[in-house]
This record gives sequence, C-alpha cells and structure tokens, in this order.
Amino acid sequence: MRKLTFGMNVTLDGYIAAPGDDLGWSGGDGPDSSSSDELFQWWSDRVAVTGLALYGRKLWETMSSHWPTADQQPGATPAEIEFARRWRDMPKMVFSSTIDKVDWNTRLFSGDPVTEITRLKAEDAAPMDIVGATLAGAAMRAGLIDEYVLVTYPVLVGGGTPFFTALDTWVNLNLVETRTFPGGILLTRYATRR
Repeated sequence: MRKLTFGMNVTLDGYIAAPGDDLGWSGGDGPDSSSSDELFQWWSDRVAVTGLALYGRKLWETMSSHWPTADQQPGATPAEIEFARRWRDMPKMVFSSTIDKVDWNTRLFSGDPVTEITRLKAEDAAPMDIVGATLAGAAMRAGLIDEYVLVTYPVLVGGGTPFFTALDTWVNLNLVETRTFPGGILLTRYATRR
C-alpha cells in the first residue's frame, strides 16, 4: 500500500497562502524561493523520491507556470536547475474538471478524487505527495493521509487558505521528526495513528 503525504509551507497561524493567494511570506511561488538553500534542497530531495504527486488545479497552475522552464532561465542557480529537472521528471496527476490539457509527465483526472486516491493508495508503488488545499482537504476528510509535513514560517498573516480543513472526526497523530532551518523555519512531520 502506498503512503500518502500532505506537505506544504505554512504560516505560524496555519495558512498556506495569505488572502489573495499571496505567497510572499514564503519567498514566492516556488517551494522556497528566498529562504535557505538548505530548505530549498530539502524540498528538491523530496521531489526526487516522490513516486506520484497529486495536484489540485490552482497549485498545478502555479507550479507549471514556472518550473518546466526554470532551468533554462538566465541566472538559474544549480539548485533551481536540479529542482526544475526533478519536477518535470516526477510523475504527476492533476485533479480538475476545468482544464483539459497537462504536460510534463502529468495525467489529468476529472472524476471523484477520493475514489481515485483510494485506488492509487492500494497500489504497491512508491510514496505519493498530495498538494493543494482543496484536494488535500478531501483526502483528509476521507482519512487517506498517512503523514503531514508542515514547514512553518515565523509569520502571521491573519487569514487566507488554511493548511487543515474542517473535519468530522479527530485525527490523532504521532510526531516523527522536527528540524530547524535558517530564519526560524521549523519542519515538523506527523504520522497518522491507524
């Protein structure tokens, strides 16, 4: 059975985007555009071992507007070049009924996400990451997420898109890792108790 992880940059008050989908608090649209090289490398290494990344439409549009050609941009750093190549090569699935075309090693799925994620989890394959608040929220409510990874920035934005969705029942977790990055950024990983 595949492991499903939900991991994102998050503000201390629990948001993955400030009002207006503003990501400026985290350094921009990439996984870590202005913070530490160490954290950027951590995200890149994570992409390298992801068997399948599950995207909602909004985050897919954000990532696919930059990373497919980021390695060809003037001034691209070696780390950005590596991340762009890893991102393009990583198998991806976008869940959307409003777009009709995806590229860069990506499949499009327009049916019920919970049914499809349940099917994908049953496969004997490499781990999956789920990204995007709406898609992850559906998987959370269905009890499909095995691990939560929060990369918490020391900033309060007061509103926006929350990392966690409203749930019908509690989800008990075990802390499995903490790690501090420069700038006071804290990574925490929690496994769902089954």
